[in-house]
Amino acid sequence: DINFAADGGLYPERIKNRSFEFADPVMGWNRIQRKGTATIQTTDPLNENNPHYLRLSIDQPGEGLDVENEGFRGIGVAQGATFTFSCFARRPDANAPALKIQILSPDGHILATADLAGFTNTWKKHSVEITATGGDSQARLRLLATGLGTLDLDMISLFPKDTFNNRPNGLRADLAQLLKDMHPAFMRFPGGCIIEGRTLDLRYRWKDTIGPLEARKLIINRWNNEFKHRPTPDYYQSYGLGFFEFFQLCEDIGAKPLPVLNCGMACQFNTGELCPLDKLEPYVQDALDLVEFANGGPDTTWGAKRAAMGHPAPFNLDLLGVGNEQWGPQYIERYKVFAAAIKAKYPNVKLISGAGPSPQGKDFEFAWRSLRELGADVVDEHYYNKPDWFGANVHRYDKYPRNGPKVFAGEFAAQSVAVVSPNNRNDLNCALAEAALMTGLERNADVVVMASYAPLFAHVDAWQWTPNLIWFDNLRSYGTPSYYVQKLFATNRGDRILPADFDDKADNLFASAARTDKGDVLLKVVNRRPTAARLSIHVEGAGQLTGDGECQVLASGDLKAENSLDEPTKISPISSPLSGLAPQFERDFPPYSLTVLRIHTRKP
Repeated sequence: DINFAADGGLYPERIKNRSFEFADPVMGWNRIQRKGTATIQTTDPLNENNPHYLRLSIDQPGEGLDVENEGFRGIGVAQGATFTFSCFARRPDANAPALKIQILSPDGHILATADLAGFTNTWKKHSVEITATGGDSQARLRLLATGLGTLDLDMISLFPKDTFNNRPNGLRADLAQLLKDMHPAFMRFPGGCIIEGRTLDLRYRWKDTIGPLEARKLIINRWNNEFKHRPTPDYYQSYGLGFFEFFQLCEDIGAKPLPVLNCGMACQFNTGELCPLDKLEPYVQDALDLVEFANGGPDTTWGAKRAAMGHPAPFNLDLLGVGNEQWGPQYIERYKVFAAAIKAKYPNVKLISGAGPSPQGKDFEFAWRSLRELGADVVDEHYYNKPDWFGANVHRYDKYPRNGPKVFAGEFAAQSVAVVSPNNRNDLNCALAEAALMTGLERNADVVVMASYAPLFAHVDAWQWTPNLIWFDNLRSYGTPSYYVQKLFATNRGDRILPADFDDKADNLFASAARTDKGDVLLKVVNRRPTAARLSIHVEGAGQLTGDGECQVLASGDLKAENSLDEPTKISPISSPLSGLAPQFERDFPPYSLTVLRIHTRKP
């Protein structure tokens, strides 16, 4: 959850600070004083996890009293879209004003309107559907209280009816669809450093993210002021998108869930606070309870909670990350405690351990040496580097030991300028560098068992980190060239790796090959040269070729080319059929390109 990827992004709630729990309880809200007062109260709240609420009091007749919410850099409203407006409301006195709900354009034009009334003297959820007659990406919500009396409001929501797979409290359809279209094998969530927190008190706690929305406890996002170049003091986590919704998303897009949990260490780039080893039990118990929440039957404590949320069947969790990218002896000490407890109770769950934030150096080497001695399942390596580093590391795993822990390339993305630079670009050059490295990952699939680009999402007006895989505003979205590299690799996975060797030195040419159990040969070729590369291809031992197949090419003559909201598929694969193929044939691979050839064969 970086770059407003959850609240303001994948989680499509339009109201920012809907429960008035930010450090500034009215952040995101504008109080427009007419006749009456708008105050924040804490007496007799909706629940202890959300103690603040808004009180509107009108003691003089007149136009009423209104407050407005700005949304997440505006509220995205498409013409004809229907939303459910809801709130918890209570009248503390004998009388309560009625409530008029309006969606307004930036110039004040009313795009949608609805009314609520009939409030009682106890907290109760009220809702009404509201349909927009016009559209705007920068709209705002107005609540107008009319009539004498007092009204308390909490958990104010404007939620789209159109969600991914039409789920209640569902996800933003276009963003989830972009994920599904990649055909990912797994999804790592809720992210990396987000699980650590600057301090342990501010760490991500999965148990706070499940159950009724109104009882989920909001927390500040650790990215809210991490970077001086992109301060975002309004960045919080409502946990409307929680672990249940993440598991459900994985199920909906056909991906294995890979949750990551805090291991008793705050972010080492911040405080590096440690939970003492003799007080680690609650952290370990959280991990054990998560497996039960995901897989346990309805007769178990945490499985019953999952079933009560509407999913009696298990989520079939078999991967679990212990920590993010911690390093040093303190991490190894804590990993050992987690591994012993989890493996004793759930031996079939594979644990993802970490090798730190850098793909080399003494901390990296110490982590690998220690984790190899411990017989770890999978070690997570991260690399954010310049494009040339990716090309130079294509053979990184050729000489890794073939026994012992496997590798998870858990976070990688080419940085066009420098790590953490706000000037990094999602251009074709970065995408092809990543594709080059991925041929090496694929060629060494007996060692590298998983790989994932990071980060996934970024709001164009509210990002903290760049580059990213998918960009969006309040209404539109697009995949970067890197997105299409990931998609081409994910949708063209083989079942067996084949040798793909160049006969002579091939600078800036990279390749991997595989075959499927159905008989297709898959050849991926990356050409980072400014000129076309003519290659003579020999397909040996694959059985009889049918002579046909398909070709997909991601290319541009401009290495700096990028996609955008206005040109979302400017750099995207072009597909064409193959015909007349023989066991040996020649083909030109365009300059600055990734080409995937799917060659049909009959099984030998």
